[in-house]
Amino acid sequence: MTLRIDIGGLPPERLRFAASPLAELTAMLHVLAEPGHHPQLGGWAADVWAGLPPALAERLREAEFLWRSAQADFLLPARPRPTLAEELDDVDRIDDETYVTAALVATCGNRVHSAVPSPLTDAAVRERALDLAQARGARQEAFAERLLADPAAVRARVRRTLEQCAEAFFDAAWAGVVVQLATDLRVKNDLLKHQGVAAALAAVSGAVRLAPAGDHIVVDKLLDKTTSAHGNGVTFIPSVFGRPHLAAVHAPGWQPVVQYPVAEAAPAEPVPLETVTLRLEALAHPVRLRLLRTLARGPHTTGELAHAWELSPPEVSRHLAVLRRAGLLTARRQGRYVRYALNLPDLTAVGTDLLAAVLR
Repeated sequence: MTLRIDIGGLPPERLRFAASPLAELTAMLHVLAEPGHHPQLGGWAADVWAGLPPALAERLREAEFLWRSAQADFLLPARPRPTLAEELDDVDRIDDETYVTAALVATCGNRVHSAVPSPLTDAAVRERALDLAQARGARQEAFAERLLADPAAVRARVRRTLEQCAEAFFDAAWAGVVVQLATDLRVKNDLLKHQGVAAALAAVSGAVRLAPAGDHIVVDKLLDKTTSAHGNGVTFIPSVFGRPHLAAVHAPGWQPVVQYPVAEAAPAEPVPLETVTLRLEALAHPVRLRLLRTLARGPHTTGELAHAWELSPPEVSRHLAVLRRAGLLTARRQGRYVRYALNLPDLTAVGTDLLAAVLR
């Protein structure tokens, strides 16, 4: 499954490497919402939460869908600016329909992309969006209701929340990472200038490459999509706090953006060979790999996974049981439902664990 960005005939200068304060703030907010994705930043996240004013903490929880499982497209700027304020001004210039659709995709899931016409003008589409939000949880439903009832008020509240985050923790953290980002950008731009697109992309991530024909950028993501960089090009944004994630903007009407980590995560401690063997056997089945790629977006129930992949619930349950025995999943009951989530630290360490076990 890949995202393919069409760059056929695009001049190399249309591939832009630039730092974005808003994108890095979004990465920090994701860390705060999902600290389990970023064990190396667990201490930072705990300190930030401990120091947040209660009102701001509640605001972050009520809008966390904009950056928790997948970032809303307007939070990854195609034209990065020097300051957060300038980038927020650019977000303010987005029309309500575009903003609301992007926010609903992040809140309710990718299925909202099929919401044509706009949920702001079509009652049936609006009800469908609210149904999807309700299925994800009470907070999602409440946020979607407010967003559809009064987009201007929600947009102003989200901006003010981001501004308060800048005051509370972002400004200090940004000062600490901006040098790392600048160093990374010098390397990428030098590669692009002197060695070409393929070399620059190879330095971005092992999950990003130039297609053999040189007409597409291929990004390993949980989707099969094609988008075009023709017009304004494609933007690559380095991130320190986004590690290990690779985020991408690919929706129709949006300029492609890829946010990539500036360095790999530190390796985890090795585990016994029998545990490594059990995990490799669990990962050897293609259906289980598909389920894991869906769970990488966030927790899902058996029914949601069955619907996403057109499988029967019993078949999904059998595969989930194998993954749980291997220690690659966690389960949490919420009312009548059990939601499954990735055990990210152990899943991330499979390759390192295998090498360590072989060499021991």
